[in-house]
Amino acid sequence: MATYVEAVRGSHSMDKSITLPPDEIFRNLENAKRFAIDIGGSLTKLAYYSTVQHKVAKVRSFDHAAKQESDGEPLYEISVQEEITARLHFIKFENTYIETCLDFIKDHLVNTETKVIKATGGGAYKFKDLIEKKLKLKVDKEDEMSCLIKGCNFVLKNIPHEVFVYAKHGDSEFRFQNTHPDIFPYLLVNIGSGVSIVKVEAEDRFERIGGSSIGGGTFWGLGALLTKTKRFDELLQLASRGQHTSVDMLVKDIYGGAYGCLGLTGDLIASSFGKSATAEKEFSKEDMAKSLLHMISNDIGQLACLYARLHNLSRVYFGGFFIRGHPVTMHTITYSINYFTKGEVQALFLRHEGYLGAIGAFLKGAEEDNPNQYCWGENYAGSSGLLSVSPELNPMQRERSGTFDMLEMDRLERQLVNLPLLQDSSSYIPDTVDLTEDTLAREYWLCCFEEALDGVVKRAIASQKDQPEAAERAEKFRQKYRDKLQTLRHQPFAYGSLTVRSLLDTREHCLNEFNFPDPYSKIKQKENDLALKSYQRVLKTLEELSWEQRQIALVRGLLAGNVFDWGAKAVSDVLESDPEFGFEKAKQQLQDNSGMDIILGVFPFVRELLSRGTEVVLASNSGPALNDVTNGELQILTERIAAMDPAIHLSEDRLTLVQSGSSSPCLDLSRLDKVLATVVRERGTDLVVIEGMGRAIHTNYYAALSCESLKLAVIKNSWLADRLGGKIFSVVFKYEVPSIIQGHH
Repeated sequence: MATYVEAVRGSHSMDKSITLPPDEIFRNLENAKRFAIDIGGSLTKLAYYSTVQHKVAKVRSFDHAAKQESDGEPLYEISVQEEITARLHFIKFENTYIETCLDFIKDHLVNTETKVIKATGGGAYKFKDLIEKKLKLKVDKEDEMSCLIKGCNFVLKNIPHEVFVYAKHGDSEFRFQNTHPDIFPYLLVNIGSGVSIVKVEAEDRFERIGGSSIGGGTFWGLGALLTKTKRFDELLQLASRGQHTSVDMLVKDIYGGAYGCLGLTGDLIASSFGKSATAEKEFSKEDMAKSLLHMISNDIGQLACLYARLHNLSRVYFGGFFIRGHPVTMHTITYSINYFTKGEVQALFLRHEGYLGAIGAFLKGAEEDNPNQYCWGENYAGSSGLLSVSPELNPMQRERSGTFDMLEMDRLERQLVNLPLLQDSSSYIPDTVDLTEDTLAREYWLCCFEEALDGVVKRAIASQKDQPEAAERAEKFRQKYRDKLQTLRHQPFAYGSLTVRSLLDTREHCLNEFNFPDPYSKIKQKENDLALKSYQRVLKTLEELSWEQRQIALVRGLLAGNVFDWGAKAVSDVLESDPEFGFEKAKQQLQDNSGMDIILGVFPFVRELLSRGTEVVLASNSGPALNDVTNGELQILTERIAAMDPAIHLSEDRLTLVQSGSSSPCLDLSRLDKVLATVVRERGTDLVVIEGMGRAIHTNYYAALSCESLKLAVIKNSWLADRLGGKIFSVVFKYEVPSIIQGHH
């Protein structure tokens, strides 16, 4: 069906209509199962559950026992299989489009098991008949507040960069906080028409502890009376241009300066609208709107602080239509909270605040296969991200009419938890550089990823030579990822803190979107074969060394496997030409990849640890990312190495393989596979080795652990080497003991 959802902006703003094909907004509708809808005063938020079928690369060992090994025989076979995963879709649009959108859904709904639609929000009554008539679903009304809390808990738990502090004059407007599994207790201040203040203590335990009738509706209503402006957005617009000091009476207007003995500064508002009683002049709409905004915000801020103090809560989240991403109100609330608590409590805001009600209503309808028992991750390829709405940037962009905002969450196959060995999980930040705040670094990495795009596209096509339409899909991938990079150039905070990790993850999401699950699988297969052939030769070289020389050679081997970006020719040249395979040459010539790194670097190191009687847990990626080895590949490699090396054998108490829960070249130690965390805890792990540039430099360079740790990598990027004060191909070998956190040995 080719109807386009035509979204025309009002004449007061940029005269531009944005058209998006509905199938790019309401994606995967044909598999949609459950629906929920949250209809507010002006925006509708729709939620549904769907399944996505995409390709995954699986590896399977050949039955080597059955046939004699021939030289050309690959180590394992790679098959691409279809896998079905669950996805949650959330879409936000203006109420004016509700009918068009319901029509589109009705035409594309295939699944007939769905009988009800959960609904919340004030507009649910108003549109009840329309929804029931169009979708033939029974509207089942849910309590607004409990939906809000349920939604809030869900985003806090599943989206690491959900929460931000607003800093109007900071280097970056939005400062994201890392959220951690331990989200309770907190205070939610919901500023709608009035104000509700809710204390949340557990998943289903919350109470409204207070509130006020002076809220967003008051600002809107009084604002309309004072300025004759009926639109909420326009009122905020006026306020952002106004000077409240011409209407408000300040301390200095009464005392000629500060009131020292009471500790009041001269600029403090002594009386909101105080000057308007005595002054003869006319006041501008802008100044009145600004004064009103301060009056309401300060009142709410003081109320929130008193409740936070009374209940001893340090986390205070603000939401409701009064906030909803408006810089003007976020700034005044932040200022007010900062003032009343002397900086002890921070005003916190949520990136997906507008979706909370819809998410909550959806969760209420999904209790039979409870989404809360899984972990979810934001799919960057299908989510719009946070748009900046600074009034200065773009007078009416605040409107955002004409844009459909989307959020997609993918169900993760594994439960993710904190690494138990983090010294302080609440202050752990995975990423080394925050590109949201560092303009030079941001520009460099965005260019870097843009320049690498052609290579990625080529590799994707080459990985599926047998599929004629691969080139077309690869082109769509290029377009999508390039668009994302453009968005991030202008809105670096779209998906939370912008980091090298998030740029890599976005690229993986976009590759998956167009069915390129593992562009490097064939290259890895070839390298692993090559490296296995040299394994015994490397061991022989190592065994001829003295103990001390061997330790140095082992570490060099670990690093040599980690040198440049992949180049199979250089690898095979070294291996073919030099039967002795010296580590020095490897350092000069070898290129970083799965085979060399794991087989010739990691395994000799693991073998040495095992020979000392050390138990070893080898953790690798759950899913493919670049040319990193996956857990599936590692299982096969280990079996093959064990077959030729009696020192290596998988056993419960010696060598265990576990997956990390990650499908990224980087590593977030606060989102690790639960099984890995359990093994670490039960084994009493006392040394953690983190290897590779993505895991030890882009992330975790500053991570503090409660046991000894070794972070090692070769810096393969001259800009980064320079930034960290070294040269390209410098080695990072960072051995840390908990008491001396930054011990460099």
